[in-house]
Amino acid sequence: MVKKARSAPRREESLSRESIIEAAIELLDSSGESGLTFRTLSERLATGPGAIYWHIANKSELLTAACDAIVARTMEATTSRAKPKANLRALALGMFDAMDAHPWVGSALGQAPGAMPMVRILERLGQQVRALGVEDGTQWAVVGALLNYILGVGGRNAANGQLARARGLDRSDFLEAVATAWSQLDAHLYPFTRSVAGQVRAHDDREDFLAGIDLILKGIDAQRRR
Repeated sequence: MVKKARSAPRREESLSRESIIEAAIELLDSSGESGLTFRTLSERLATGPGAIYWHIANKSELLTAACDAIVARTMEATTSRAKPKANLRALALGMFDAMDAHPWVGSALGQAPGAMPMVRILERLGQQVRALGVEDGTQWAVVGALLNYILGVGGRNAANGQLARARGLDRSDFLEAVATAWSQLDAHLYPFTRSVAGQVRAHDDREDFLAGIDLILKGIDAQRRR
């Protein structure tokens, strides 16, 4: 008698939107955006694609929802009653670390600029900028500068980390390779880049990032004193 092949085990508990999003985050962290498919997700959840579509319409919606979960956690973790500058530094560093831990977040934010993940960041930045006493007419410009810096530098740092891992390098090896290449540039054509090559080897990404935030905050103070 021929035995029937066992089908993939199905989860007995009801599938929720939250469990789908958590599984999507795990896939994104391990395989990147290209590795997130409804087929792979359904296999991980031991269910059929139809059950997922009941909660999530498409991959774009799922990516935004996963991104929103990460951003919401970051906002919650950086909530405090500290002064506005301290809150801005904590928020900025929280997003920097979140993008470093989840490199796909920066891309997801860029694909849904008006969606809730971006709104959460924008609102938190705006509240703190207002608390600093920035005039209404310049608040948008100040928030935009902070937002672009946080996402730009944080996203580039995450991309550098991905590139290093793809090449089988740890951070120190990656920086050593960059520093070596820069130190060999033509001194007449690239005097500055060559001069800072040695600093690349030992620099701290988080400290450099916060130094940039502090420069923006100093600029805000200078503008208010005019």
